[in-house]
Amino acid sequence: MEHQMAEPGFWDDSMAAQSIINANNSNKETYDRFHRLASQVEELEMLLEMLQDEYDVEIETELLTGLRTLKEEMSVYELSLLLDGPYDHSNAILELHPGAGGTESQDWGSLLLRMYQRWADHEGFKVEMIDYQAGDEAGIKSVTLLIKGHNAYGYLKSEKGVHRLVRISPFDSAKRRHTSFCSVDVMPELDETIDIAINSDDLKVDTYRASGAGGQHINTTDSAVRITHLPTGVVVASQAQRSQLKNRDQAMSMLKAKLYQLEVEKQEQEAASLRGEQKEIGWGSQIRSYVFHPYSMVKDHRTNYETGNIQAVMDGELDGFIDAFLKMQLNENNPQK
Repeated sequence: MEHQMAEPGFWDDSMAAQSIINANNSNKETYDRFHRLASQVEELEMLLEMLQDEYDVEIETELLTGLRTLKEEMSVYELSLLLDGPYDHSNAILELHPGAGGTESQDWGSLLLRMYQRWADHEGFKVEMIDYQAGDEAGIKSVTLLIKGHNAYGYLKSEKGVHRLVRISPFDSAKRRHTSFCSVDVMPELDETIDIAINSDDLKVDTYRASGAGGQHINTTDSAVRITHLPTGVVVASQAQRSQLKNRDQAMSMLKAKLYQLEVEKQEQEAASLRGEQKEIGWGSQIRSYVFHPYSMVKDHRTNYETGNIQAVMDGELDGFIDAFLKMQLNENNPQK
């Protein structure tokens, strides 16, 4: 790829050139991380030999610390190798839509929002709030995030589906147990090399005044944009930019991603009668349950991976769930393994 990049006329087709650069950067990152791990192994082997020749408590401490670090970094590296889908390397567009349960579910949506923001911070990803609709009393009505970083979509695609919460409601004076639902939708941010034809006559475009978390106005003009794709009913919105034109461009980008995703899912369903992931946002359609009461547990119903450390999960520790999902997909696609 670097040889291609050095050839005359490489930039004659800018989109093709950018695609090669992106692929090269991805391959180089994998290559560099592998050799960094190999160097760490060599250093630890050297420490082990020194310790075998003559015991030293400081060397032993350094060796054990290094082994723990290596184990963690190897786990992350192995996880990244499972991300070989065509858009796994892409940025991710993540949407939260509370379902059945009113204020309780809207509050649950805000807890999930915090969880994904914390997870992204842990991973070193950048998070942009594309659209935020506050709940009537608490929480959110809907939120759209753009999560930027290498393999963001590959990791977050495991989160698509309905997330179920069981807890004692802080909004119920009788302290009864409530069940709430929130739908999480995830799609890759498409680059310009993907051409999605959209007829302008099929679009209904609305503008409105943008507002942020807490309801404060970002500006005093109708800069926020909502686009409805009439044939499919898909709705996207953007209010992150002060410019109406930039918000429209952002909304169109999200619409293309959604329409592309719909087409891919349609083809998969026709080919293998797969999925049917996104059902009604309510009972029976959840992919994961978060139980705060009468016990503490988070369980993924697709992989059966579970943990009792619910606070860690709500603070963004999702790698166990992501790892289990990716390995499940790997086994489904390669049954002989």
